[in-house]
Amino acid sequence: MVAIVFSVMAWLVGGLMPSAEAADPATAAPAAATAAAPASAGDATPAATGDVPEVCVNKPPKKARKAEPPLYEKLAPIALLILVIIFVVSRLPKVDVGHSDAFRRRRVLNWLPLGLTYAFLYMARYNINQFMYVGAITEREFGAIFGWGSLVYGLAFLLNGPLTDYWGGRVTILLSAGGSAVCNALMGYMVLTGEDFGDRVGSLTLLYCANMYFQSFGAVSIVKVNAAWFHLRERGTFGGVFGILISLGVFFGYDGSRIITDTFVDRSVNIHAAGNGLEYLFFIPAGLLVVFFVLCWLWVRDNPSQAGHADFDPGDASSHDEGQSQKVLAVMWRIVSNPIILTISFIELCSGFLRQAILQWGRNFGKGVGLADSFVFANWGVVSCIAGITGSMFAGAISDHVFHSRRLPVSAVLYGIMTVGAIAILPMLGAPAAIPWIVAFMSMAIIGVHGMLSGTASQDFGGKKNAGVAVGIIDGFVYIGSMAQSFVFGAYLPAEKIECPDGSLVANPAAKVIDNWQIWPIAMIPASIIGLLLAILLWNARADRKKK
Repeated sequence: MVAIVFSVMAWLVGGLMPSAEAADPATAAPAAATAAAPASAGDATPAATGDVPEVCVNKPPKKARKAEPPLYEKLAPIALLILVIIFVVSRLPKVDVGHSDAFRRRRVLNWLPLGLTYAFLYMARYNINQFMYVGAITEREFGAIFGWGSLVYGLAFLLNGPLTDYWGGRVTILLSAGGSAVCNALMGYMVLTGEDFGDRVGSLTLLYCANMYFQSFGAVSIVKVNAAWFHLRERGTFGGVFGILISLGVFFGYDGSRIITDTFVDRSVNIHAAGNGLEYLFFIPAGLLVVFFVLCWLWVRDNPSQAGHADFDPGDASSHDEGQSQKVLAVMWRIVSNPIILTISFIELCSGFLRQAILQWGRNFGKGVGLADSFVFANWGVVSCIAGITGSMFAGAISDHVFHSRRLPVSAVLYGIMTVGAIAILPMLGAPAAIPWIVAFMSMAIIGVHGMLSGTASQDFGGKKNAGVAVGIIDGFVYIGSMAQSFVFGAYLPAEKIECPDGSLVANPAAKVIDNWQIWPIAMIPASIIGLLLAILLWNARADRKKK
């Protein structure tokens, strides 16, 4: 299945991508410069010393920076976000499984700091996107850095899933927050001092990979802890609540990171200059993670009994286990050999490709097709956060109350939205006014799928005892897909800027050719269709042993 997905994508990329000659920003340059120009639209620097693209020789005059919008315009998207959260939470359906009010209050104190920690882990992960967006690294460098980081994140689950089941989610969320804080602080140190340790991009890649290793503990920790605190029949709804906190991480990662660079970065100096304020893009998330490390240490507990409440049967796949511990390899084989979990993993491979294709490259696509000033792309973090909230709540509530705690039917519905959206974008590229809202709905759909399968189905089918291994395997497939999209789009989407030999950045003419952006929706279509078909295949799958 993996081979089929990637073979189709490779065929589409190779056959439908504009030629290197057409996309090359230096095609207007003299013949000598053209011959040595970058091999694809994704390159943003000359291929060899002395080869200067025409756009660097005849630089267009710098455009005056847009006037800062008034304060009320800056606050409007945040106010909208708060209203959405209040409305959604107030409309949550109630699922009564017999918990006392005291238990519910203590559970809030458990999952709230846990969820906010994960939100700031997102900020400490997606800040690298803003690092690229301001021109500190090229799109191709970003694609490589995020791609290798995604590979480490995915493979780390093979180790970190069993470790989380063994140590417990409280220990591993502390490892996640502490390790990511250190890695971000080191990346901030590089930017502050100009220290590149001999290879700037290579050093950033190593630190980002280390960051992603520690980050991989985060998702497993959340699922492991919540599996003991939430009954199967309430996991869909409360998974939606938890999705709100995770979606806040998307807001922090995009709009929060943009606010940091808008506030602290000195745009009058070269973006590569040491100490220009860009270091705060890494220092601020590191500091926030230190704060939540302390809060998790104080309040988060693995089981209700550790917080003074009685443990209970969650009604999931582990409910009838004898309670005896099993060897890690035996547990992993039991989960991997489960056809339902394996199929969910392949669905999530497609989700990983699609989710990061939208989150990481959506703004670039919007700018490339002339929609940068639309509400959706101008407020990417807020819109992505609202999309995540609505997608999570829709998926969770419908799963529990319409499909009787089955997770795959609602995933199929959301994949249907994703497929229709990806196909609809292509004929609209000539008149793209409606595209931003289509992208917003696609974001809602794929974030809803991800939360439903990685966050909820992994608990159901892995069970409380093996939740760490189950989510590790499923999320590992997510980041194989994430790695694939990062390398594909990093290599084939046109760079927004070209870095000239003097270190200045100029607009890349290839980025203004709409045809060069067709590969973005085209590459998403096969992944959407495959995910949809697999979700339909598991329409009736359920984890509880006793059907209701």
